[in-house]
Amino acid sequence: MSADTEQDLVWIPAQTAVLGSDDHYPEEAPARAIDVDGFWIQRYQVTNARFAEFVSATGYVTVAERPLNPDDYPGAPVENLQPGSMVFHRTPGPVDLRHLSQWWTWTPGACWNHPRGPRSSLRNRENHPVVHVAFEDAQAYADWAGLALPTENEWEVAARGGLPHAVYTWGDEPERTGQRLANYWHGEFPYLPDTGYGQTAPVGSFPANGYGLYDMAGNAWEWTVDWYVGDHTSGSGCAEHSYDPAQPQFKVPRRVVKGGSFLCADSYCMRYRPAARRPQAVDTGMSHIGFRCVRR
Repeated sequence: MSADTEQDLVWIPAQTAVLGSDDHYPEEAPARAIDVDGFWIQRYQVTNARFAEFVSATGYVTVAERPLNPDDYPGAPVENLQPGSMVFHRTPGPVDLRHLSQWWTWTPGACWNHPRGPRSSLRNRENHPVVHVAFEDAQAYADWAGLALPTENEWEVAARGGLPHAVYTWGDEPERTGQRLANYWHGEFPYLPDTGYGQTAPVGSFPANGYGLYDMAGNAWEWTVDWYVGDHTSGSGCAEHSYDPAQPQFKVPRRVVKGGSFLCADSYCMRYRPAARRPQAVDTGMSHIGFRCVRR
């Protein structure tokens, strides 16, 4: 474990916070008051360099690097049953935003240290957030570091930075022209990002929130331990209720990821807000999903 792990932890005081939102996407509702105990959380997203320390110390092999069992993926094309991960590719021009397959590609050989495919590397990306990590990978790192993954409530309280009811991590007003408050998609999605956007950035490249935490908005989505259900009142917090109803043939549970990523665009997915949430299959890493850890 890195010697400076302790120095990365920021204390979040116990509080009653209004979490969720009634004003945005339906899965964020209802807004509700929640009591959250105090906890420590990492100031930065776990980086490639930190994850490399973990792999070097343990010999850990991520989910994206392991062979797939065809029995777990009935009907999947043979070419997709190779170790790999989902990689984002810009499109050559405007596309129908209802079809994610136009910018997401299953890429054999893509994994945490080959983020764009087998010929890519982490050169000059050591301080970027590690991505292509499945839930199991994030949990394994947390166990090694003597830490834990946050609950959804813990993560959201930390992201709000002490600002009650705030829409964004920095307040209620959206980013103004010329400001650089978070690494989300600026420009025409998914083909024409403004200069300096359209990919992950080194952690800490944008201002911290009120608790001194970086990249709680954008850069990379972050795993939480909560099972995903359609809103905060439906079903119960168990794996079976988190299955994707649109793909009943795949009994793969989904956890909540939070924070948005460099791919969140106001015109398509305005989820770089504390209340925002989305489901992620526990066995699937992508080029915009990472994590950070807590200590209770």
